[in-house]
Amino acid sequence: MEILKFFFVLLSTALFLSLSESAPLTADYYRKSCPRFSQIIQETVTNKQITSPSTAAGTLRLFFHDCLPNGCDGSVLISSTPFNKAERDADINLSLPGDAFDVIVRAKTALELECPNTVSCTDILAVVTRDLVTMVGGPYYNVLLGRRDSRVSKASMIPGALPKATSTIPQIIDIFKARGFTVQEMVALSGAHTIGFSHCKEFSSQIYNYSKSSSFDTQYNPRLAQGLQKACSGFEKNPTLSVFNDIMTPNKFDNSYFQNLPRGLGILKSDHGLYSDWRTRPFVEAYAADENKFFKDFARAMEKLSNYKVITGNQGEIRHKCDAIN
Repeated sequence: MEILKFFFVLLSTALFLSLSESAPLTADYYRKSCPRFSQIIQETVTNKQITSPSTAAGTLRLFFHDCLPNGCDGSVLISSTPFNKAERDADINLSLPGDAFDVIVRAKTALELECPNTVSCTDILAVVTRDLVTMVGGPYYNVLLGRRDSRVSKASMIPGALPKATSTIPQIIDIFKARGFTVQEMVALSGAHTIGFSHCKEFSSQIYNYSKSSSFDTQYNPRLAQGLQKACSGFEKNPTLSVFNDIMTPNKFDNSYFQNLPRGLGILKSDHGLYSDWRTRPFVEAYAADENKFFKDFARAMEKLSNYKVITGNQGEIRHKCDAIN
């Protein structure tokens, strides 16, 4: 009998540990521990976006760069130390905008004052991103909560894990496929380019001295190409020069980005590729014709991405500061 009791205790303990190590995310995770969680984030987001209108696009990009490589764990927020080069210092992350990091720091500071050691930086990034997307006209989608923050952030893990401006569509499809995302979900998420901007250096090879017969890639609308050449002149001396990804409605989250692509009004090589590749073109055309469909698919894909390889329960930690491991 004693042996049976012993095994029962062991089984119960193992079950408890397994559940606590991988607790499911829930919609009301902070209902008791931090009742003003949503309100504090909403206030922070509103103040920041009004002051710095590029915050929404920057934070959406920061969210992608956190989640896509190795899951939504806040690892991109960690600063490097003399002993570790962190993700944010990988080459592709060096252009992540300061406003995006700042809005997370502001939200974390306010939440620490309200409910110390309770809200993870990863949950903050997920909800701040959703609220900013909604604020600039995008769809509302549910964000489940209860993520923990990673204790690991290494720049060496980033190369090949994120699409580049010069990536081909097959390369981008492979990156998303390896993480369980379909071609349609990849195209829907690419619609994030409806807001934000790209640095001239990311597409300079497409608009200057492109070939013997043309100074620019002929996938560009000629007038756009000439405009880009003027806007980006001097980019070698000033690497901060940039242009809007969506030249029609740059600050509004809508389906204009997809409507631009068939007209040669994309900015990056990957933008043009979405329309020229037979696997992605049908979705571009569908989203260009129907904004509601784009919003619905984008929201569903964002919900899926926000749950990708999250850590919960006893895994990870709740960081005191988002840029440093406890």
